[in-house]
Amino acid sequence: MAGLNVLTGTRRIFARHTIKPAGTLVVLTSVLVASALGLSACGKTGLGEAQQACGHIDKSIAALQTSEHTSDPATRAQLQQEAYRQLRAALPIASEAAFHDGTYQALMTTVSESNRVAESLLVPALQAQCAETVSGPLGAPFQPSNTSPVITSPVITSPPSTSDRSGALAGGSTTTSRP
Repeated sequence: MAGLNVLTGTRRIFARHTIKPAGTLVVLTSVLVASALGLSACGKTGLGEAQQACGHIDKSIAALQTSEHTSDPATRAQLQQEAYRQLRAALPIASEAAFHDGTYQALMTTVSESNRVAESLLVPALQAQCAETVSGPLGAPFQPSNTSPVITSPVITSPPSTSDRSGALAGGSTTTSRP
C-alpha cells in the first residue's frame, strides 16, 4: 500500500515506515562528502606525519640524553618517563606516515620496538631514520615515493659531419671534439 501523502510530502512504504525526500538528500550528501574526504587522503605522501613523529622522537632523545647527565635519581626517572611518553606518542603518527608511504615503515617499526627494547639502543636508528625524513636517503634531497625521480642523461654529441666521414673512408684520420 505505498502511496504519496500530498500534504506532508512523505511516501508511506509500510504502515510504520515513511521516507522523506529531504532525508534522502541529506544521506546522499553525507556519503558524497565522506567519499571526497576519503579520496583526498590518497594523495598524501606521509612526509608531514613522518616529520611530526620525528619531532616527538627528537624531544624523546633530548629528554633521554638529559637524564643521562642528571645525578638526582627522581629527576632521572622523570626524564626517562618523559622520553618514553614522547616516543610512544610518535608511534601512531609514524604508523600513519607508513600507511601513506611505505618508505616510513622502518621508522614505525623502530618506534614500535620501544616497549621491548631500551630506548638508548634505538637512538642511533631513530636518528638516522629521522635524518632521512629531512634530507632523503643517503643525504640526497627528499623526494616522496609517489613521484618519479629526476634522471640526468649523459651528453649526446652529434654524429660527425659528412666531410669527416669521407676522410675516414679515404684512410684519413678523424677527430671528434666533445663539448
